[in-house]
Amino acid sequence: MRYIPKTKTVLALETSCDESAVAVVRLEQGRLRLLANCIASQVEEHAKWGGVVPEIASRRHLEALPFLLEEALTESGQSIEEMDAVAATVTPGLAGALLVGSVTGRTLANFHGLPFLGIHHLEGHLASILLTESPPKSPYLVLLVSGGHTELIRVAGDCQFQRLGRSHDDAAGEAFDKVARLLGLSYPGGPAIEKLAKFGNPKAFSLPKGKVSNPKGGYYPYDFSFSGLKTAMLRQVQLLQSAGGELPLPDLAASFENIVAEVLVERSIRCTLDQSLNSLVIVGGVAANKRLRQMMSDAASLNGLELHLAPQALCTDNAAMIGTAALMRLESKVGSSSFQLGVSPRWPLEQADSLYLPKAPF
Repeated sequence: MRYIPKTKTVLALETSCDESAVAVVRLEQGRLRLLANCIASQVEEHAKWGGVVPEIASRRHLEALPFLLEEALTESGQSIEEMDAVAATVTPGLAGALLVGSVTGRTLANFHGLPFLGIHHLEGHLASILLTESPPKSPYLVLLVSGGHTELIRVAGDCQFQRLGRSHDDAAGEAFDKVARLLGLSYPGGPAIEKLAKFGNPKAFSLPKGKVSNPKGGYYPYDFSFSGLKTAMLRQVQLLQSAGGELPLPDLAASFENIVAEVLVERSIRCTLDQSLNSLVIVGGVAANKRLRQMMSDAASLNGLELHLAPQALCTDNAAMIGTAALMRLESKVGSSSFQLGVSPRWPLEQADSLYLPKAPF
């Protein structure tokens, strides 16, 4: 039987994009407890530009972190001296934004004599499901679907990850943002399209389910492509505009949202069954979409699969998931990260173990 420490508490920071976040997470007798989860969103500021402006994001992280640190420690009733480690996201993400959290985390850890753990952002999303009341037992398949990533990942014990499917162009969340802009909706696009789609007919327009060709013949069965769908939406809008009159925005939004959900559901279910797995998990910002959650739930039930949905509050970027990933790393005894570990805008999830080597990979 693996040794499970009686109590481990981690102070975690997340600054990979446009959410400044600090959390305190504890592993106690094998159970995870979220003691504090504080977030400062920059959505309204970036909405003026129709997307995230890296320089603004970095500046806002610098301004927000001191207050979030104080708030998280007060809310948790803990001091930094009582922590067992400090964790921060180091990859992937916006380089400047990542540096703010990483430098802050390493400074706090070094000053207080604590281990530092650099966390892969996607590993954080994968860990978010562990904060539910009944987390899945490995191995299981995860659909990680967010603004920057759409991937199917097999998760085994001791932080072992195998990517089985991915998007070859835009992530689903990015496609939502671009189509929302096409329809004249606000940023971020996911919530704006979901709100409007409630009043539309999801079958009003026929849209393509993008496939990725395999050079050896046929298609990659678990991969995604949303560029063709975006082009189809653009042509549909141009056709309607040329006919005159107002655009049927609710129908357009509902049709787009529905086809994205159908593609995600069909390939996730197929991959889970082909891998002979019993459990399917959905995490990431797009996992908050109600249509996707309902369609995936119906399909999982029809195929006799257990479905585990990340809590909606933990679907978007947060530090609770980073702290949870750090605790799982501590439990697996990989050791801490080097204080020379920097940040990287891109780094394969399959190489996340290298973040804990004596010689930093970047």
